[in-house]
Amino acid sequence: MTDRYAVMGHPIAHSRSPRIHALFAAQTGQDMSYEAVDVEPGHFPEAVAEFRGAGGRGLNVTVPYKQQAWTLSERRSERAQRAGAVNTLVLDPAELFGDNTDGAGLVRDLTGNHGLALDGRRVLLVGAGGAARGVLEPLLAQGPRRLVIANRTPGRAVELAGAFRGLGPVEGCGFADLQDRRFDLIINATAAGLAGEVPPLPGHVAAEGAWCYDMMYGAGPTAFVAWAREHGVAHAVDGLGMLVEQAAESFRLWRGVEPDTAPVIETLRSELRREA
Repeated sequence: MTDRYAVMGHPIAHSRSPRIHALFAAQTGQDMSYEAVDVEPGHFPEAVAEFRGAGGRGLNVTVPYKQQAWTLSERRSERAQRAGAVNTLVLDPAELFGDNTDGAGLVRDLTGNHGLALDGRRVLLVGAGGAARGVLEPLLAQGPRRLVIANRTPGRAVELAGAFRGLGPVEGCGFADLQDRRFDLIINATAAGLAGEVPPLPGHVAAEGAWCYDMMYGAGPTAFVAWAREHGVAHAVDGLGMLVEQAAESFRLWRGVEPDTAPVIETLRSELRREA
């Protein structure tokens, strides 16, 4: 019998997850289906219960339901517990297990696909919302020299840093506090790019040889990647690899199999260019 999986969110039609998991399943010989389920606001718990009751084995969860998925989870991984958000549910009959694979996906893309060692680096994480919170623990586990969270509302960045201070050298601040600082890696965890905008970063915030990484992705350069290139940043990349890597972490959790992500990233990149 084919095992059923899905991604739930609202809206969801744009999701690449069904394509990614179809490629993983074909590559590894897994008998499974994967669909996108648009859940109207207010109906997420019922949608999860219905899918689980119909024999569903696992779910990915995207905006705006990651916090609700955390609340629904009867047991959580340590990284999900600290992140306060769940993007992967294992629908075991005995319990609902929640995990957060976003940070692992980011780190694997940076270190595995791009060959960037994070140990000893000065890292700037831009934004203090759920996307930033979900990647902080895995980033700090890589041993950066310093991780600074910058946000339009400095208090939110300071508060977020405080919640993770026991895991490594992390601090929060506003954009005005970055004037005299330089970083080896700048990660954009904001949604400013949806409006074609970039956070108000000083143009000299990137150190020589720095990397800029946008969690968003597109057929062409994102607004943040374009900004980085305009400011002479040596390496500027988008988050398509993170999307695939976090999906691979979910796939491994569900199926016990490690897919090869490189050909999937290449396929998706080619498809994006054709769609454009």
